[in-house]
Amino acid sequence: MIRVVLADDQSLVRAGFRSLLAGGDGIQVVGEAEHGGEAVELARELRPDVVLMDMRMPEVDGLTATRRIVADPALADVRVVVLTTYTDDDYVYLALRAGASGFLVKDIEPDELLRAVRVVAGGESLLAPAVTRAVIEGFVARRPDPARPAVPLGGLTGREREVVRLVGRGLSNGEIAARLQLSPLTVKTHVSRAMGKLGARDRAQLVVLAYESGLVTPGAAGS
Repeated sequence: MIRVVLADDQSLVRAGFRSLLAGGDGIQVVGEAEHGGEAVELARELRPDVVLMDMRMPEVDGLTATRRIVADPALADVRVVVLTTYTDDDYVYLALRAGASGFLVKDIEPDELLRAVRVVAGGESLLAPAVTRAVIEGFVARRPDPARPAVPLGGLTGREREVVRLVGRGLSNGEIAARLQLSPLTVKTHVSRAMGKLGARDRAQLVVLAYESGLVTPGAAGS
């Protein structure tokens, strides 16, 4: 059973998502939060598989709550998915950087919602890298000179740096394998090792780090 916590300050929104999730086999809503602080408390108490987290909530916003959940070693198995109205919301970028496993727009179709919850609960990043890239580039375009935190790359091998660069440009493991003439399994190993060295929670966060390190620049083609 996939256990979900809903965090949104609007009761009607929570009711809508609860109704949609009730239609999915093997998915159960185990808690609801009206603000981020409550979402963190429920995550610690209930240990859900997934928290669907609205960004704009009173008292403690969703971004702060996401950071608290991701930073808590006891909640390492809890995945956060951002709920937003607009895909160009700066909060989406910041939440992905903090370690959210993806984002959903609130007008998502029921089947897409159920698939998303299952994907994230299975330990995968929800977003296709190319979609994540579009979100990041939109953020950077609105802030031409953002203060970028240092991302240490010294621990990566040359091959790992190249793989991370291509992940950041939106290529799949299969596409990277073809580009570098490696096996898909070898590419997967490089991706996993790079994630471990950079402290990336999942592939979506690895794309963010590829930009913040300067390995990928806005507007770069996937070549």
